[in-house]
Amino acid sequence: MSVEIKVPTLGESVTTATIAKWLKQPGEAVKEDEPVVELETDKVSVEVAAPQAGVLGPQAVKEGDEVEVGALLATVEPGKAGAAPAAPKAVAAEKKVEAPATPAPAAQPAAGAVDPAAALPAARKIMAENGLSAGQVGQGTGLGGRITKGDVLGFLSQPQGAAPAAAPKAARKDDPREERVKMTRLRRTIARRLKEAQNTAAMLTTFNEIDMSGAMALRAEFQDSFVKKHGVKLGYMSIFSRAVIAALKEFPAINAEIDGEDVIYRDFINLGIAVGGPNGLVVPVIRDADKMGFAQIEKTISGFGKAAREGTLKLDELSGGTFSITNGGIYGSLLSTPILNSPQSGILGMHSIQERPVAVNGQVVIRPMMYVALSYDHRIVDGKEAVSFLVRLKQNVEDPRRLLIDV
Repeated sequence: MSVEIKVPTLGESVTTATIAKWLKQPGEAVKEDEPVVELETDKVSVEVAAPQAGVLGPQAVKEGDEVEVGALLATVEPGKAGAAPAAPKAVAAEKKVEAPATPAPAAQPAAGAVDPAAALPAARKIMAENGLSAGQVGQGTGLGGRITKGDVLGFLSQPQGAAPAAAPKAARKDDPREERVKMTRLRRTIARRLKEAQNTAAMLTTFNEIDMSGAMALRAEFQDSFVKKHGVKLGYMSIFSRAVIAALKEFPAINAEIDGEDVIYRDFINLGIAVGGPNGLVVPVIRDADKMGFAQIEKTISGFGKAAREGTLKLDELSGGTFSITNGGIYGSLLSTPILNSPQSGILGMHSIQERPVAVNGQVVIRPMMYVALSYDHRIVDGKEAVSFLVRLKQNVEDPRRLLIDV
């Protein structure tokens, strides 16, 4: 008995996915729980497995198609590999349907004229009702230059005697030395969300610098004991995370968000930590980070990094953040202005550590310094709060003992 493979539930607010890659082809043997197709969602890639052993049947969709939750992907048929499955009945029936005959035109259209048959059915109907010809409407915007319903309605909405809209811009001609690659769904989503953040929030960035001597001394003194007890290294991310948590408790607006005309304040902190994956930047979330110690935060971040590299991050690990941290310093960035991760109101940018001359007690000394940047939504966070947040962060990182005695 054949069993259907359908698009599974994809997580919070995710309703569609793109067919990224078929891992099995029709006629190939599949094992129970063996991945057969890879879906790409707005947030992460998901593999869909075979519900039973057998032979993969006809594929209902092809690579690049967009599908909704619950849509049919393929079937698993009983039997052994080798026998090519029959085409779906719906497809076979579709091939038997002949297109309605179009009366041959009395004469070939003149050069530059528009063939009426190039109009879609809905467009032809409206054109007939309004006594329009395809030549009057002009070149269509549909596939292959076909006239669409929207083209006709757009023409009718023009003032009487107005000139027709300019022809669509010609497609870019690629150089033979160039390669055109379709953006992945994840990359398209990153681009869309970053642009939405710029268009929606009143985004502003403020900066400060941190002397990393205290944090470096803390790591050097306790690293061996920390690894021995917890099985993970003491890194700067846990120090910065705990410093951010303390500062957010003091300035709660930076951990809040705008919802319409309301401000939502939170009594918890879910930290989003930006990590690089094979398909782009993702921001998994440490839930209730304010209840975690250094070791638990380090273990969670380490697990996120491994999952991102292997492409195994779960959808629920990528949602629900209230504040984000991104560390461009691991790539050598000296200074940047991070973009908000909407609908959050703040994001901290960490950068590379460089030895620089600084004045300490009237003396010029060389210290390991890091620039930090806070981008924030000025609609909800005032400049004074943003600057004070970074000052408190600076104090906490430069003297981590403050985090232990909560001052």
